[in-house]
Amino acid sequence: MTSARDTHDIGESLSKERLRLWLKLLKTSNQIESEIRRRLRSEFGSTLPRFDVMSALARTSDGLKMSEISKRLRVSNGNITGIVDKLTEEGLASRRSIPGDRRANLVQLTPKGREVFAEHAEAHESWISGILCDLDENDIEGMIQRLDHLSQSLEDQN
Repeated sequence: MTSARDTHDIGESLSKERLRLWLKLLKTSNQIESEIRRRLRSEFGSTLPRFDVMSALARTSDGLKMSEISKRLRVSNGNITGIVDKLTEEGLASRRSIPGDRRANLVQLTPKGREVFAEHAEAHESWISGILCDLDENDIEGMIQRLDHLSQSLEDQN
């Protein structure tokens, strides 16, 4: 028979294990992100936020408003503005006014921007594959299933 004390101890133990899992997820994510940041800097003289903006723009041929980029990347418009300004200066992106909305601009990658991003994206995929090379198909499938389950659980809580 399980006592109230035993139940409390099991709950506390599981709570500590959940915290431990969270810390491991965070540490692993940070390690991967740090390596990607380092490689973008050393191989392309670029940054992860810049890569992320270009990635968002590459997914649409019609372009995105600054607010849409911010929303997709979950960052403020201010963070996006400087990156888009620089991409535009370098001829990698273009801005055009939206008729009927004086304050909004539509941002698109230029053909040169699409070419540069394609090179960066190919390298990025290769880096991720190399970083995760010790995981086999079963590891990957199992982790994806578990993370999908966790993600769904988090969405259900909101």
